[in-house]
Amino acid sequence: MSATGARRQDRAAFTLIEVLLVLVILVIIGSIAVTNIIGAKAKADRNAAKVQVDTISKECDRFALDMGSYPNSLEMLFTNPGGAKASEWAGPYLDKEIPLDPWNNPYQIQFPGGRHPDRVDIFSWGPDGQAGTQDDIYND
Repeated sequence: MSATGARRQDRAAFTLIEVLLVLVILVIIGSIAVTNIIGAKAKADRNAAKVQVDTISKECDRFALDMGSYPNSLEMLFTNPGGAKASEWAGPYLDKEIPLDPWNNPYQIQFPGGRHPDRVDIFSWGPDGQAGTQDDIYND
């Protein structure tokens, strides 16, 4: 057998360094992909909460048109409050129960609103689940 034939047999397998280099490259690519997926999920959760907050806010506006005042609780969108204005209630104002926000917390209502003194504030506490922080999501 010639010297080149012996070299070809020695080169038939990958070295440990080559295998480790490929693994490092795969780990780097995987971590970049996971980071992008997590960022997209966080953005999607914020967008979903914003859409839900705005939908609830619009139904509160409809309630106010019918009843002359904004609701004090989100349950008033589903239950006739009774009393003198019971006949003016045109609900339920939403087709189904209000879901929890994407972080499994209930949506909040405040009337008069802190951000909208003449309207209702509907908001989510955001990813941290705490009131009054920068990640809170409010209606427009």
